[in-house]
Amino acid sequence: MSDKPFVVDPSSAEVDRSVPEWAKLQIALMNDLDRAALEFVERYCRADGTLRWRDSWPGMDGSDDPYEAFMHLPLLYALGGSDSLLTHAHRVWDAITWQWTEYGQIADEFDRYYDWMHHGEGYNYFYLLPLADPHSLKLRQRAHRFASMYTAASPLGNFNPETGLLTSPLTGSNGPRHTVTREDFVTHRGVLDNYAAPFEDLPGVDYFSGKVAWSDDEVYDAILERFNARMARGDVPMNLNSTTLLLHAYMLTGEVQFADWIRHYVGRWEALAAQNDGIIPDNVGLSGRIGEYNDGKWWGGYYGWRWPHGFHVMFGAISTGAANLALVNGNLAALDFARMQLDGYHERGVEIDGRRLVPNKRADSGWTDLRLEDPRLALSLWSVSLDEADARRVERVPRMADWGSVSVPTSGRTKHYFANSLAWFEYIRGRNPDFPIKALQANRELMSMKLERMRSPKGAPDRLSNPENFTDGLDLRHDGNAIHVWQELTPIHVESLVNLTMGANIHGSYGGLQHAAVRHFDAHRKRPGLPDGVAALVSEVRSDGVVLELVNTKDLPATVVTQAGAFGEHRFDGVRLPGGRSHAIAPTKWLAIDLPARSSVRVEASMVRFAASPTYESPWHSDARAPGLIRGRSE
Repeated sequence: MSDKPFVVDPSSAEVDRSVPEWAKLQIALMNDLDRAALEFVERYCRADGTLRWRDSWPGMDGSDDPYEAFMHLPLLYALGGSDSLLTHAHRVWDAITWQWTEYGQIADEFDRYYDWMHHGEGYNYFYLLPLADPHSLKLRQRAHRFASMYTAASPLGNFNPETGLLTSPLTGSNGPRHTVTREDFVTHRGVLDNYAAPFEDLPGVDYFSGKVAWSDDEVYDAILERFNARMARGDVPMNLNSTTLLLHAYMLTGEVQFADWIRHYVGRWEALAAQNDGIIPDNVGLSGRIGEYNDGKWWGGYYGWRWPHGFHVMFGAISTGAANLALVNGNLAALDFARMQLDGYHERGVEIDGRRLVPNKRADSGWTDLRLEDPRLALSLWSVSLDEADARRVERVPRMADWGSVSVPTSGRTKHYFANSLAWFEYIRGRNPDFPIKALQANRELMSMKLERMRSPKGAPDRLSNPENFTDGLDLRHDGNAIHVWQELTPIHVESLVNLTMGANIHGSYGGLQHAAVRHFDAHRKRPGLPDGVAALVSEVRSDGVVLELVNTKDLPATVVTQAGAFGEHRFDGVRLPGGRSHAIAPTKWLAIDLPARSSVRVEASMVRFAASPTYESPWHSDARAPGLIRGRSE
């Protein structure tokens, strides 16, 4: 196996000198996003990177939200954005971490305690940083320290080595939080007013009404009493999102202990599901017994089967844990755990008035909350596996809308914007040829809308610190709660660029890694991302290879180094150029593709997938050359 890029010289092949429309749109969007990102940072951050906001913020909710708004700074850089984006990406992450430490939510640079839905949302930013800067000692040091908080050796107690499980749904740098207080949810009560009740026995509350008044003090106290008795201790499936933190450390340090932790932890949840007739339970006590604090019921845990979000959010954690195990093991059989949960969900569907509905929740009375099945759940598995069986899991879902339609929101929430996953799927499956141009146009429209909102009087930085300014509905989550406002203002949306240049679905909201068929490096500048003036289009993604078109719009030649997989986990083993012959090559993770000036080159590369351990190393810096971790004083 070769560690050096195989040089692809298209001089003997057919080289197209035209510049297709998609390439022009892609380069223009990249440049516009670059400028928009810098404007966003300058408008809402001080010179030191801290956010222009209020001087205090209580409760346990909120540190994830500013991270989410700025998290695509490093990803935009890794796609080919300007050098200044990397500087801002590090500076803003450090500044948010410091600022929320001062607010009291973060300690030792990590959230003191919260659930792994919100940890996952916030630490997406942290996971994207090494794609932009794989050589950073600070990132490696932090990743090792953060992951170590969840290992058996940690004195914090987040993990119990005897049961092999986490000890609370609320964990972090302060250890497990087994008792919540009125103050913990204080900033989120108004938002939770719009959610269904988490318990069926709240006095004066109809569980099936669709809403419960967390803002009512009597109801709130009843919720907290039941939360502490039934939910605050033991493990929940949402904690499977923590496996990304351990995998992240493994890829940066190579320490096998973190990979072994993932194997054991995911395996523990597989065993719990097997104990429960194949259905994952949503609450496990400190002893390891299912339903220990819920009268033996396997439903009723935090962010579980009866929680307002139901299966959709829970499956995000299940699929993330399974995908992380697949990366660690180099074996797609690791996805079987998630497949089994998804198949069970699908099989519980029923036909009502000509529509097939599936239950999203489990209550004491049985399966409930019937909804249309969401094909994007299966798509999250297929985008990792590229297995035809997983593609059939997507396609078995009835098409209640046009999957090929490309959309952009003109109003409403844009947090976690990934509107066009199904349209990309249709394109890769050969059914949506206009997707590249439409997706780029939609991405540009969204960016323009957000810039207009950001530049308006409603988006003025001095308004953000006063909740009284949000009765006009700028914060689209909840009037008066401005913690989400940056997510509604940020113009840094890169879904189309990820789809087209990486041949990938954009990463999940709750802490999954950014998987990809390929990603690119600039050989001249020796940094991640496409060279200036070069566009890329992955038009085919198969289990055995990819088809990639590269367009150089400049008058000077360029060289793109294309990597097999987001983390070098795959290997190229063959290359074919139009009009040229096929090349069988020694397996390598990189192709160095030379692009003449003003040229377009189509490359078909065969690939062996999951052939190596995942890593963040670049073509110019191996893991073996990485500096050792700093070891502090022992006393």
